[in-house]
Amino acid sequence: MNAIVGTHDLLLVTLDTLRFDVAEDLAAAGRIPNLAAFLPGGRWERRHAPGSFTYASHQAILAGFLPTPASPDGPHPRLFAARFAGSESTAPRTWVFDAPDLPTGLSAAGYRTVCIGGVGFFNKQGPLGSVLPGLFQESHWSPEMGVTSPTSFEEQVARAERVAAEQPAEQPLFLFLNVSALHQPNWFHLPGATSDHGDNRASHAAALKYVDAHIGRLLAAMSARRPCFAIICSDHGTAYGEDGYTGHRIGHEVVWTVPYAHFTIPANTATATATATAAATATATAEERA
Repeated sequence: MNAIVGTHDLLLVTLDTLRFDVAEDLAAAGRIPNLAAFLPGGRWERRHAPGSFTYASHQAILAGFLPTPASPDGPHPRLFAARFAGSESTAPRTWVFDAPDLPTGLSAAGYRTVCIGGVGFFNKQGPLGSVLPGLFQESHWSPEMGVTSPTSFEEQVARAERVAAEQPAEQPLFLFLNVSALHQPNWFHLPGATSDHGDNRASHAAALKYVDAHIGRLLAAMSARRPCFAIICSDHGTAYGEDGYTGHRIGHEVVWTVPYAHFTIPANTATATATATAAATATATAEERA
């Protein structure tokens, strides 16, 4: 990371509430082709979340504690770490910053830091919803980006495209985007569903397919000026009746186990094929809804 910070734009996407099993199944079945094209080996890495709900997990993630590899052979070296005496997960390749959080550390290193919010902890409508966005130099949120919007990710991507387009050529960009589409309610992403159906594993999967339809635009925008180092992961999962549990902020396997990937996109090579596939998928999705 010491060779990447300063030379690459940085993208951190949290697919809020995405379960590992759903993400893994869709990748294996070829149902999220745009994401799979960038995942190393076309597969998600199995990791453990640093928290069981959005606020706790993001406080950790934005301090450099990304989801931990789900294997017992730790300590696992981290990509980013605040300077902290005795840290066992800070390695020679770790980018170390002298700040309490990653956005502040990157700002000190010359980055423009931008947050595009999704779920309520990023809505800036009260003190609690302002804490996480307040870590960034600039933050954006609107109801159209929130959990109740069927087009939330499209709105977020459009904002990200504008942010990237106006970025000064000489300054690197750190863009954080919290995707709200997976979070309940998500029934409206399942073709033919109504609110009476409620949310379930199938609608959760449909929401991920919806995100996949538009992710190519985001990756293209973030690699248009310089190479982009991207991290895409979930902050926690959620339960749909497993062992009687529903939701998250609970200590269940489907909550703690999350998908993770990081990769580098060379400058100007986010492919036209991925963009065309995303557009075609979006058109098909719109026709299904109609």
